[in-house]
Amino acid sequence: MNNKTLSIVSYITLIGWLVAFFSGKDKADDLLKYHLRQSLGLVIAGFVVGIALNIIVWMVPTLSFLSYISLVILVLLILGAINAANEVKKPLPVIGKMFEDKFAFIG
Repeated sequence: MNNKTLSIVSYITLIGWLVAFFSGKDKADDLLKYHLRQSLGLVIAGFVVGIALNIIVWMVPTLSFLSYISLVILVLLILGAINAANEVKKPLPVIGKMFEDKFAFIG
């Protein structure tokens, strides 16, 4: 697979990220490294938000409407995949800037 395809695959769950990381780590260019950072940050943020929302809804069931916040993570995943398909290194809205310089192990 080429780096553009791997960049898109990195936004498809954690398994997609692992496939993109291990398949492209030898021939990774700046585009792939950028989208690997963005997608890993988004997966981690989604995991943390999901756990926090589950705890909040478990403690206060009337706040169950907050679970729709997880749809924001889905929208961000789609936006990231679109950016990767267009070969654009554009940060994801809201949380993308936080992950541009994180995860040094990616490269």
